[in-house]
Amino acid sequence: MTDLEQILPLWQDLRTTATEYVLATVVKVEGSGYRKPGARMLIAADGRRVGTISGGCLEAEVARKAFWRTESGPVVRRFSTSAEDGDVPYGMGCGGIIHVLLERSTTANALLERLSASFHNRTPLTIATVLDGEEIGRRAYCAEQQKSGAQTGMEMDDALAEIAYRGFEQQRSFTDIVPSPDGQVATAGVEWNAARPGLFVFGAGDDAIPLVRQARQLGWYVAVADGRSNLATQARFPEANQVQVLRAGEPAWIPMLPTDAAAVMTHSLEQDTRILRGLLEEEPAYVGVLGPRRRTYDMLFSIAQDIDVPSARVEFQVERWMERLHAPMGLDLGGNSSAEIALAVIAEIQQNKHRTSGLSLRTVRARNAQLRKITA
Repeated sequence: MTDLEQILPLWQDLRTTATEYVLATVVKVEGSGYRKPGARMLIAADGRRVGTISGGCLEAEVARKAFWRTESGPVVRRFSTSAEDGDVPYGMGCGGIIHVLLERSTTANALLERLSASFHNRTPLTIATVLDGEEIGRRAYCAEQQKSGAQTGMEMDDALAEIAYRGFEQQRSFTDIVPSPDGQVATAGVEWNAARPGLFVFGAGDDAIPLVRQARQLGWYVAVADGRSNLATQARFPEANQVQVLRAGEPAWIPMLPTDAAAVMTHSLEQDTRILRGLLEEEPAYVGVLGPRRRTYDMLFSIAQDIDVPSARVEFQVERWMERLHAPMGLDLGGNSSAEIALAVIAEIQQNKHRTSGLSLRTVRARNAQLRKITA
């Protein structure tokens, strides 16, 4: 589960009961750190807490002092992960410095409202936050290509809205400076939050169960669809956000985002062909097909004939489609159980989403170190 899946329910409960809380957010990491900027933890006045901001070493200390540290308003605290360094050393061995913004509901409520809407609507969001000076905790947001801030006419608000919009356009996080009311400048952090990932599993067989479970453990939105009504049930997939029965003869279409992933695995040639045809039109970021490559090729050949692709261009069109698909889907991790295949598929989707190499970190770090030596 993601931090937000744990934080949002507790936040709603705290709002209902008017219970005070402190929101802790990682805003900067120097060197190595277990969690990255944007990691959050919610600390309730009644002792409850959810979310993580480190590998488990900082949480108790931050929670213990969170309320008295925020008595005068939001504050950024610096924590060292080296035993012999920093103002507050914790000896975690990561060798980095973690900067954490602590704030109470006065400034955090509006942020959590925005994050909640973004999470449940699966829309991207950028947040620009002042991290020092008298206006620490002041924010502007950008979602759906629209700027929004405190609307006070302050130069700082305009600047925050501008950098939030820039972060949205560039789809990245960064820090910048903004003018402050006292005529000086303040540091602002821009946090880019991509739309919540979605995985659409077309197939409700036993092999889909571990795939759905693993995707939900990552906090993804997961939908399951199959023409077999006895299998496509919420009881079989309690973790799924949506379960749908596909009607025979109807287009196998479920609204998807361009950033979503789809796994085709009904084991029915007729169903898979119909589903694959719809996905070729939908064009999600990842489409994986279970089974031999030749089987996928045959389905695509059938689709090309059904949509009247000229016979002279059928083979060319099929090859173009094959380049877009992951067939067979999954990384070469070894193993052949349903859980192992699910892990390989999830790993490939994750690798595709982040555009990474898929190599071991040891190999990547060694290669980068060698490149630094060569260019030094």
